[in-house]
Amino acid sequence: MQRRDKTNYYLDIAETVAKRSTCLRRHYGAVIVNHDEIVSTGYAGAPRGRKNCSDLNRCVRMELGIPRGQRYELCRSVHAEANAIISASREKMIGSTLYLVGTEAATGEYIKGSNSCSMCKRMIINAGISTVVVRDTADEYRTIPVQEWIDHDESIEGSMGY
Repeated sequence: MQRRDKTNYYLDIAETVAKRSTCLRRHYGAVIVNHDEIVSTGYAGAPRGRKNCSDLNRCVRMELGIPRGQRYELCRSVHAEANAIISASREKMIGSTLYLVGTEAATGEYIKGSNSCSMCKRMIINAGISTVVVRDTADEYRTIPVQEWIDHDESIEGSMGY
């Protein structure tokens, strides 16, 4: 049996975390790792104490046919990256890597071209995270240096996320 490479190991953990997601559209899981230790995890779900979309069996963005990357103010969920960042101290995140996995809730398929939304990118930058790794298939992934998000400011250039 061949040993799983370290990057896919952490992505596998993020994928397991995503199974806790309560979003009806997409399941996302995030794991923040620094110096080969897990700092925190997060998944997409409603703020603590509020009912989840999966409990309400209702998604306003789906009902309104809102495409990916738009009108997040209508979404009940706190994104996986944000929940992971909220659960960690900044000093433990400086220089860390965030591993991100997203799957379609209906099919379980990996989300093609998945990336953090513009708000999560801002939080990742401010948290001091240096790298984001996004799963594309069970074994393939993209590595994104956060410095690219700093250098190419999408609030000026425009971009899509979840």
